Amino acid sequence: MKPKVIHNILLCSFCLALYCLCNADKFLSSRYEWKKLIMVHHWPPTVCKEAENDCSNPPGYWTIHGLWADKAEDCNRSWHFNLEEIKDLLPEMKMYWPDIIHRPPNCSQFWKHEWRKHGTCVAQLDALNSEKKYFGKILDLYKQLNLDSMLQKLGIKPSIDYYQVADIRDALASVYGVMPKVQCLPPEKNEDVQSIAQIELCFTKDLQLRNCTQPGLSASLRQKARGADVADSSMGLEVCEDGPVFYPPPRETMR
Repeated sequence: MKPKVIHNILLCSFCLALYCLCNADKFLSSRYEWKKLIMVHHWPPTVCKEAENDCSNPPGYWTIHGLWADKAEDCNRSWHFNLEEIKDLLPEMKMYWPDIIHRPPNCSQFWKHEWRKHGTCVAQLDALNSEKKYFGKILDLYKQLNLDSMLQKLGIKPSIDYYQVADIRDALASVYGVMPKVQCLPPEKNEDVQSIAQIELCFTKDLQLRNCTQPGLSASLRQKARGADVADSSMGLEVCEDGPVFYPPPRETMR
């Protein structure tokens, strides 16, 4: 092969590599671009019902499911979870972020899953750019939001009587100043009402509260919006339909 041809091939290869390097962020950003953070709380008695396994004596208070970016998952599989990095957070993690589905609890696997799937995506923010910051900030947000106490102050407590979804959603909006998203486990056979399962409160990238859904959005449109967010893919759960909802008490209080 002539030297001039070789030179042209090398020059073209160099230019192509340079172009890819300079535009790598554009290729990646389109795949992992996201606009909001979703702080997800779940109600253990309903989660246990959804799991349909030996999920005995779940906590009788709202626990953490995770902090998720919308429209982004598994952003950096090479960034492995290291339990040692959050060793000093473990007492609070076990209390407020337990693995309530698996018995015996395997919390480290649950946290590993949340870090790999969601933490590596939101780590582009300085406030969340390490494993320690990610889990620590979520614990801080959980305590600041204080969802369990807020619901009780609003008179919304686990009960054998039913609530109205709109009443729960509007009551929370009056406290937090933003519209939350309430998710339910649809009624099963021989049941006539959905059960409350998760409550999401959303944040901007500056960690300021923002609407999860638009105020006044119809149930049908909220259902369509559910499919638009990757973070709303909890198996078996749906955005609650307007109407009655069961807020199941812990099992021991129902006996």
